[in-house]
Amino acid sequence: MTSPSTSANDHPYSALTPDVVQDALGSIGLWGDGRMAALNSFENRVYQMHLESPVGDVEQVVLKFYRPGRWSDAQIAEEHAFAEELVAAEIPAVPPLRIQGTTLHHFGGFAFSVSPRRGGRRPELENFEVLEWIGRFLARIHTVGAAQPFHVRPHLNAATFAHEPRDWLLEHQAVASEVRTAWAAALEEALVLIEMHPALRPGTPADPEGIQLIRLHGDCHPGNILWTPEGQPGAGPHFVDLDDARTGPAVQDLWMLLSGERRQQMQQLGALVDGYEQFRPFDRRELALIEPLRTLRLIHYSAWVARRWEDPAFPINFPWFGTRDYWQGQVDMLVEQIEEMQGEPLMA
Repeated sequence: MTSPSTSANDHPYSALTPDVVQDALGSIGLWGDGRMAALNSFENRVYQMHLESPVGDVEQVVLKFYRPGRWSDAQIAEEHAFAEELVAAEIPAVPPLRIQGTTLHHFGGFAFSVSPRRGGRRPELENFEVLEWIGRFLARIHTVGAAQPFHVRPHLNAATFAHEPRDWLLEHQAVASEVRTAWAAALEEALVLIEMHPALRPGTPADPEGIQLIRLHGDCHPGNILWTPEGQPGAGPHFVDLDDARTGPAVQDLWMLLSGERRQQMQQLGALVDGYEQFRPFDRRELALIEPLRTLRLIHYSAWVARRWEDPAFPINFPWFGTRDYWQGQVDMLVEQIEEMQGEPLMA
Protein backbone atom coordinates (compact mmCIF):
# COMPACT_ATOMS: atom_id res chain seq x y z
CA MET A 1 0.00 0.00 0.00
CA THR A 2 1.07 3.53 -0.58
CA SER A 3 1.24 5.96 2.30
CA PRO A 4 -2.14 7.35 3.33
CA SER A 5 -3.07 10.67 1.81
CA THR A 6 -4.11 12.07 5.16
CA SER A 7 -2.17 12.23 8.39
CA ALA A 8 -2.95 10.10 11.42
CA ASN A 9 -4.31 13.20 13.15
CA ASP A 10 -6.99 13.52 10.45
CA HIS A 11 -8.48 10.10 11.15
CA PRO A 12 -11.75 10.24 13.13
CA TYR A 13 -10.35 8.09 15.92
CA SER A 14 -7.64 10.67 16.58
CA ALA A 15 -10.36 12.70 18.35
CA LEU A 16 -11.17 9.80 20.67
CA THR A 17 -8.87 10.82 23.51
CA PRO A 18 -9.11 9.38 27.06
CA ASP A 19 -10.93 12.54 28.15
CA VAL A 20 -13.51 12.08 25.38
CA VAL A 21 -14.01 8.44 26.40
CA GLN A 22 -14.56 9.46 30.01
CA ASP A 23 -16.91 12.28 28.99
CA ALA A 24 -18.91 9.94 26.75
CA LEU A 25 -19.55 7.68 29.73
CA GLY A 26 -20.51 10.69 31.84
CA SER A 27 -22.92 11.90 29.17
CA ILE A 28 -25.21 8.96 29.96
CA GLY A 29 -24.98 9.36 33.71
CA LEU A 30 -22.20 6.88 34.46
CA TRP A 31 -18.82 7.84 35.85
CA GLY A 32 -15.52 6.06 35.72
CA ASP A 33 -13.06 6.07 38.59
CA GLY A 34 -10.16 6.86 36.26
CA ARG A 35 -9.07 3.30 35.53
CA MET A 36 -9.31 2.66 31.81
CA ALA A 37 -7.68 0.14 29.47
CA ALA A 38 -7.88 -0.11 25.69
CA LEU A 39 -8.95 -3.58 24.55
CA ASN A 40 -7.80 -5.31 21.39
CA SER A 41 -10.00 -4.26 18.46
CA PHE A 42 -9.07 -3.08 14.99
CA GLU A 43 -12.54 -2.43 13.62
CA ASN A 44 -13.84 -0.32 16.51
CA ARG A 45 -12.29 1.29 19.57
CA VAL A 46 -13.08 -0.57 22.77
CA TYR A 47 -12.24 0.42 26.35
CA GLN A 48 -12.65 -1.29 29.70
CA MET A 49 -13.54 1.08 32.54
CA HIS A 50 -14.20 0.77 36.26
CA LEU A 51 -17.28 2.58 37.54
CA GLU A 52 -17.28 4.85 40.59
CA SER A 53 -20.63 3.35 41.60
CA PRO A 54 -21.86 -0.07 40.37
CA VAL A 55 -24.93 -0.30 38.14
CA GLY A 56 -26.73 -3.22 39.72
CA ASP A 57 -24.03 -5.89 39.93
CA VAL A 58 -21.93 -4.29 37.17
CA GLU A 59 -18.68 -2.75 38.44
CA GLN A 60 -16.73 -2.75 35.19
CA VAL A 61 -18.03 -1.86 31.75
CA VAL A 62 -16.81 -2.06 28.18
CA LEU A 63 -17.37 0.99 25.95
CA LYS A 64 -17.49 0.24 22.25
CA PHE A 65 -17.10 3.19 19.87
CA TYR A 66 -18.30 2.15 16.43
CA ARG A 67 -16.14 2.94 13.42
CA PRO A 68 -17.69 6.03 11.80
CA GLY A 69 -19.47 5.30 8.54
CA ARG A 70 -19.49 1.53 8.80
CA TRP A 71 -22.96 0.80 10.21
CA SER A 72 -26.04 3.00 10.33
CA ASP A 73 -27.84 3.52 13.63
CA ALA A 74 -30.59 1.22 12.37
CA GLN A 75 -28.09 -1.55 11.61
CA ILE A 76 -26.48 -1.20 15.05
CA ALA A 77 -29.93 -1.28 16.63
CA GLU A 78 -30.59 -4.64 14.94
CA GLU A 79 -27.34 -5.99 16.38
CA HIS A 80 -28.36 -4.87 19.87
CA ALA A 81 -31.89 -6.24 19.51
CA PHE A 82 -30.49 -9.62 18.42
CA ALA A 83 -28.27 -9.73 21.51
CA GLU A 84 -31.24 -8.93 23.72
CA GLU A 85 -33.28 -11.69 22.08
CA LEU A 86 -30.51 -14.16 22.86
CA VAL A 87 -30.50 -13.19 26.52
CA ALA A 88 -34.29 -13.42 26.64
CA ALA A 89 -33.90 -16.99 25.40
CA GLU A 90 -31.48 -17.64 28.30
CA ILE A 91 -28.48 -17.87 25.99
CA PRO A 92 -25.33 -16.51 27.68
CA ALA A 93 -24.64 -13.58 25.37
CA VAL A 94 -23.50 -10.13 26.53
CA PRO A 95 -25.88 -7.42 25.27
CA PRO A 96 -25.27 -3.69 25.71
CA LEU A 97 -26.77 -2.15 28.84
CA ARG A 98 -30.02 -0.30 28.31
CA ILE A 99 -29.34 3.16 29.78
CA GLN A 100 -31.77 6.05 29.63
CA GLY A 101 -34.07 3.80 27.63
CA THR A 102 -31.62 2.92 24.84
CA THR A 103 -28.57 0.78 24.07
CA LEU A 104 -27.05 3.14 21.48
CA HIS A 105 -25.62 6.51 22.46
CA HIS A 106 -23.82 9.37 20.70
CA PHE A 107 -21.05 11.66 21.87
CA GLY A 108 -18.33 13.63 20.14
CA GLY A 109 -19.33 12.41 16.70
CA PHE A 110 -19.25 8.73 17.69
CA ALA A 111 -21.95 6.13 18.20
CA PHE A 112 -21.17 3.98 21.22
CA SER A 113 -22.57 1.32 23.50
CA VAL A 114 -21.80 0.23 27.06
CA SER A 115 -21.75 -3.44 28.03
CA PRO A 116 -20.97 -5.26 31.27
CA ARG A 117 -17.49 -6.70 31.34
CA ARG A 118 -17.36 -10.50 31.14
CA GLY A 119 -14.18 -12.46 31.68
CA GLY A 120 -13.09 -15.73 30.15
CA ARG A 121 -10.40 -17.37 28.07
CA ARG A 122 -10.16 -18.82 24.59
CA PRO A 123 -11.82 -22.22 24.28
CA GLU A 124 -9.68 -25.35 23.95
CA LEU A 125 -10.79 -26.35 20.49
CA GLU A 126 -8.66 -29.47 20.46
CA ASN A 127 -11.07 -30.83 23.08
CA PHE A 128 -14.03 -32.46 21.32
CA GLU A 129 -16.25 -32.02 24.38
CA VAL A 130 -15.64 -28.26 24.18
CA LEU A 131 -16.49 -28.30 20.46
CA GLU A 132 -19.68 -30.23 21.14
CA TRP A 133 -20.65 -27.70 23.83
CA ILE A 134 -20.02 -24.83 21.39
CA GLY A 135 -22.11 -26.66 18.79
CA ARG A 136 -25.04 -26.80 21.22
CA PHE A 137 -24.58 -23.12 21.96
CA LEU A 138 -24.54 -22.18 18.26
CA ALA A 139 -27.70 -24.20 17.63
CA ARG A 140 -29.49 -22.23 20.33
CA ILE A 141 -28.27 -18.95 18.82
CA HIS A 142 -29.44 -20.04 15.39
CA THR A 143 -32.86 -21.05 16.70
CA VAL A 144 -33.29 -17.44 17.82
CA GLY A 145 -31.68 -16.20 14.60
CA ALA A 146 -34.18 -18.13 12.49
CA ALA A 147 -37.20 -16.73 14.34
CA GLN A 148 -37.24 -13.49 12.37
CA PRO A 149 -35.04 -11.77 9.76
CA PHE A 150 -32.72 -8.81 9.80
CA HIS A 151 -34.24 -5.97 7.82
CA VAL A 152 -31.30 -3.58 7.36
CA ARG A 153 -28.16 -5.60 8.10
CA PRO A 154 -26.59 -7.11 4.96
CA HIS A 155 -26.42 -10.65 3.63
CA LEU A 156 -23.22 -12.63 3.44
CA ASN A 157 -22.96 -13.52 -0.24
CA ALA A 158 -20.87 -13.02 -3.36
CA ALA A 159 -22.18 -9.47 -3.81
CA THR A 160 -21.08 -8.18 -0.41
CA PHE A 161 -17.96 -10.30 0.10
CA ALA A 162 -16.55 -10.52 -3.45
CA HIS A 163 -18.05 -8.27 -6.14
CA GLU A 164 -18.08 -5.06 -4.10
CA PRO A 165 -14.63 -5.62 -2.45
CA ARG A 166 -13.10 -6.55 -5.84
CA ASP A 167 -14.49 -3.44 -7.49
CA TRP A 168 -13.25 -1.21 -4.67
CA LEU A 169 -9.75 -2.70 -4.71
CA LEU A 170 -9.39 -2.34 -8.47
CA GLU A 171 -10.88 1.14 -8.56
CA HIS A 172 -8.46 2.33 -5.88
CA GLN A 173 -5.50 0.49 -7.45
CA ALA A 174 -4.87 -1.27 -4.16
CA VAL A 175 -3.67 -4.50 -5.79
CA ALA A 176 0.03 -4.55 -6.67
CA SER A 177 0.33 -3.81 -10.38
CA GLU A 178 2.68 -6.76 -11.00
CA VAL A 179 0.01 -9.31 -10.03
CA ARG A 180 -3.23 -7.38 -10.59
CA THR A 181 -4.17 -9.27 -13.74
CA ALA A 182 -3.43 -12.67 -12.20
CA TRP A 183 -5.36 -11.78 -9.04
CA ALA A 184 -8.41 -10.58 -10.96
CA ALA A 185 -8.39 -13.69 -13.16
CA ALA A 186 -8.12 -16.05 -10.19
CA LEU A 187 -10.91 -14.19 -8.42
CA GLU A 188 -13.21 -14.48 -11.44
CA GLU A 189 -12.53 -18.20 -11.68
CA ALA A 190 -13.29 -18.56 -7.98
CA LEU A 191 -16.51 -16.56 -8.33
CA VAL A 192 -17.85 -18.97 -10.94
CA LEU A 193 -17.53 -21.79 -8.41
CA ILE A 194 -18.90 -19.73 -5.53
CA GLU A 195 -21.97 -18.66 -7.48
CA MET A 196 -22.81 -22.24 -8.36
CA HIS A 197 -24.37 -22.24 -4.88
CA PRO A 198 -27.73 -20.39 -4.85
CA ALA A 199 -27.36 -19.50 -1.16
CA LEU A 200 -24.33 -17.34 -2.00
CA ARG A 201 -25.51 -15.69 -5.19
CA PRO A 202 -26.28 -11.97 -5.19
CA GLY A 203 -29.98 -11.30 -4.75
CA THR A 204 -30.69 -14.74 -3.28
CA PRO A 205 -34.23 -15.15 -1.89
CA ALA A 206 -34.73 -15.95 1.78
CA ASP A 207 -34.93 -19.73 1.36
CA PRO A 208 -33.00 -20.89 -1.75
CA GLU A 209 -33.55 -24.56 -2.56
CA GLY A 210 -34.36 -25.29 1.06
CA ILE A 211 -31.08 -23.93 2.51
CA GLN A 212 -32.33 -21.50 5.12
CA LEU A 213 -30.65 -18.11 5.52
CA ILE A 214 -30.81 -16.87 9.11
CA ARG A 215 -29.41 -14.22 11.41
CA LEU A 216 -25.85 -15.23 12.33
CA HIS A 217 -23.03 -14.20 14.61
CA GLY A 218 -21.17 -13.81 11.33
CA ASP A 219 -17.58 -13.71 12.62
CA CYS A 220 -17.42 -16.82 14.76
CA HIS A 221 -13.68 -17.34 15.18
CA PRO A 222 -12.11 -18.53 18.46
CA GLY A 223 -11.16 -15.01 19.52
CA ASN A 224 -14.84 -14.08 19.69
CA ILE A 225 -15.69 -16.85 22.15
CA LEU A 226 -14.96 -16.50 25.85
CA TRP A 227 -14.88 -19.73 27.82
CA THR A 228 -15.61 -20.07 31.52
CA PRO A 229 -14.32 -23.36 33.02
CA GLU A 230 -16.75 -25.86 34.53
CA GLY A 231 -17.42 -25.35 38.21
CA GLN A 232 -17.50 -21.56 37.86
CA PRO A 233 -20.62 -19.37 37.48
CA GLY A 234 -21.71 -19.19 33.84
CA ALA A 235 -19.55 -22.14 32.82
CA GLY A 236 -19.17 -22.73 29.11
CA PRO A 237 -18.96 -20.46 26.05
CA HIS A 238 -20.39 -17.02 25.46
CA PHE A 239 -19.96 -14.51 22.67
CA VAL A 240 -19.21 -10.90 23.43
CA ASP A 241 -19.28 -9.35 19.95
CA LEU A 242 -22.07 -9.38 17.38
CA ASP A 243 -20.56 -6.52 15.38
CA ASP A 244 -20.46 -8.63 12.19
CA ALA A 245 -23.92 -10.13 12.61
CA ARG A 246 -25.61 -10.57 9.24
CA THR A 247 -27.82 -12.96 7.28
CA GLY A 248 -26.39 -16.16 5.84
CA PRO A 249 -26.25 -19.96 6.05
CA ALA A 250 -25.77 -21.56 9.47
CA VAL A 251 -22.47 -23.20 8.50
CA GLN A 252 -20.82 -19.74 8.43
CA ASP A 253 -20.76 -19.85 12.24
CA LEU A 254 -19.11 -23.29 12.29
CA TRP A 255 -16.33 -23.35 9.72
CA MET A 256 -14.06 -20.72 11.28
CA LEU A 257 -13.68 -22.97 14.33
CA LEU A 258 -11.95 -25.62 12.19
CA SER A 259 -8.18 -25.91 11.83
CA GLY A 260 -5.44 -28.32 10.86
CA GLU A 261 -5.38 -31.01 8.18
CA ARG A 262 -8.51 -32.23 6.44
CA ARG A 263 -8.89 -35.25 8.74
CA GLN A 264 -8.64 -33.02 11.81
CA GLN A 265 -11.18 -30.59 10.40
CA MET A 266 -13.62 -33.40 9.71
CA GLN A 267 -13.29 -34.63 13.30
CA GLN A 268 -13.78 -31.12 14.66
CA LEU A 269 -16.76 -30.56 12.38
CA GLY A 270 -18.27 -33.85 13.51
CA ALA A 271 -18.06 -32.78 17.16
CA LEU A 272 -19.61 -29.37 16.42
CA VAL A 273 -22.47 -30.90 14.44
CA ASP A 274 -23.07 -33.60 17.08
CA GLY A 275 -23.61 -30.86 19.63
CA TYR A 276 -25.57 -28.68 17.22
CA GLU A 277 -28.07 -31.41 16.38
CA GLN A 278 -28.97 -31.90 20.03
CA PHE A 279 -30.91 -28.63 19.72
CA ARG A 280 -31.48 -27.98 16.02
CA PRO A 281 -31.27 -29.94 12.74
CA PHE A 282 -28.24 -29.22 10.60
CA ASP A 283 -28.66 -29.28 6.82
CA ARG A 284 -25.74 -31.37 5.51
CA ARG A 285 -26.00 -29.63 2.13
CA GLU A 286 -24.44 -26.60 3.79
CA LEU A 287 -21.13 -28.46 4.09
CA ALA A 288 -20.57 -27.75 0.40
CA LEU A 289 -20.56 -24.02 1.28
CA ILE A 290 -17.53 -24.18 3.60
CA GLU A 291 -14.82 -23.67 0.98
CA PRO A 292 -16.82 -21.02 -0.94
CA LEU A 293 -17.36 -19.16 2.34
CA ARG A 294 -13.66 -19.46 3.15
CA THR A 295 -12.87 -18.00 -0.28
CA LEU A 296 -15.28 -15.11 0.22
CA ARG A 297 -13.65 -14.25 3.53
CA LEU A 298 -10.23 -14.26 1.85
CA ILE A 299 -11.41 -11.72 -0.74
CA HIS A 300 -13.28 -9.57 1.76
CA TYR A 301 -10.32 -9.45 4.16
CA SER A 302 -8.01 -7.71 1.67
CA ALA A 303 -10.54 -4.96 1.03
CA TRP A 304 -11.24 -4.65 4.76
CA VAL A 305 -7.59 -3.85 5.49
CA ALA A 306 -7.14 -1.63 2.43
CA ARG A 307 -10.18 0.51 3.26
CA ARG A 308 -8.81 1.20 6.73
CA TRP A 309 -5.23 2.02 5.78
CA GLU A 310 -5.60 5.64 6.89
CA ASP A 311 -6.41 4.41 10.40
CA PRO A 312 -2.94 4.60 12.05
CA ALA A 313 -3.54 1.26 13.79
CA PHE A 314 -3.48 -0.59 10.47
CA PRO A 315 -0.04 0.25 8.99
CA ILE A 316 1.45 -0.49 12.42
CA ASN A 317 -0.21 -3.88 12.79
CA PHE A 318 -0.28 -4.97 9.13
CA PRO A 319 3.12 -3.79 7.82
CA TRP A 320 3.26 -6.63 5.27
CA PHE A 321 -0.04 -5.66 3.66
CA GLY A 322 -0.14 -4.32 0.10
CA THR A 323 3.30 -5.50 -1.00
CA ARG A 324 3.85 -7.53 -4.15
CA ASP A 325 4.55 -10.57 -1.99
CA TYR A 326 1.26 -10.10 -0.14
CA TRP A 327 -0.77 -9.98 -3.36
CA GLN A 328 1.13 -12.89 -4.89
CA GLY A 329 0.24 -14.81 -1.76
CA GLN A 330 -3.42 -13.90 -2.33
CA VAL A 331 -3.22 -15.23 -5.88
CA ASP A 332 -1.70 -18.47 -4.62
CA MET A 333 -4.40 -18.86 -1.95
CA LEU A 334 -7.16 -18.21 -4.48
CA VAL A 335 -5.71 -20.92 -6.72
CA GLU A 336 -5.65 -23.30 -3.74
CA GLN A 337 -9.24 -22.42 -2.90
CA ILE A 338 -10.32 -23.08 -6.48
CA GLU A 339 -8.89 -26.58 -6.14
CA GLU A 340 -10.62 -27.05 -2.79
CA MET A 341 -13.97 -25.91 -4.18
CA GLN A 342 -13.60 -28.38 -7.05
CA GLY A 343 -12.95 -31.25 -4.63
CA GLU A 344 -15.18 -33.13 -2.23
CA PRO A 345 -16.63 -31.05 0.61
CA LEU A 346 -15.82 -31.78 4.23
CA MET A 347 -18.06 -34.35 5.85
CA ALA A 348 -19.44 -34.37 9.39
